[in-house]
Amino acid sequence: MFETELREHQSTISLLLDRTSIIESAAAALSDALASGRKILLCGNGGSAADAQHLAAELMVRYERNRPPLAAIALTTDTSLVTAHANDYDFDTLFARQLLGLGHAGDCLIAISTSGQSGNVIRAAATAHDMGLIVIALTGHDGGQLAPLAHFPVIVPSDVTARIQEAHILIGHYWCKQIEATLDATPGGA
Repeated sequence: MFETELREHQSTISLLLDRTSIIESAAAALSDALASGRKILLCGNGGSAADAQHLAAELMVRYERNRPPLAAIALTTDTSLVTAHANDYDFDTLFARQLLGLGHAGDCLIAISTSGQSGNVIRAAATAHDMGLIVIALTGHDGGQLAPLAHFPVIVPSDVTARIQEAHILIGHYWCKQIEATLDATPGGA
């Protein structure tokens, strides 16, 4: 049973080689935004929310190097805000509203949805696009409604949620590594 899962994982990961150009372009956009004093905002639901938080932590704290913090905010972490907004408004506008308050032109939004069909993530991507943010989508399947809203749609070629999520974190870790390398992080920094 595990052997089957492992082979499926390896097959999905190997297919990412066909996505190298878009993954590299997204890494460059993220690095450029941070180098220009901009920030990275991330959103997703469920496992994708966990991935958003994970990647924001890698950037704010450290990935492989000791360095100053890099501006990254997961829009999934403030439970008071999330529950107030869901109660008072609509869950579909949760991330878009936060972007309106926190986002600025030139910032990057990493919008994560394995299906590409998450309403609140789609709304966030549309809002970010309208505000002049750079939109990077991490998705799977056929990209859903999210992919066309992204400047950099990274679509993992799989229909299996677990394999898509495994690929998303690999890609996210690669972005963190490239950001640190590009920004020439100083060992022993912050």
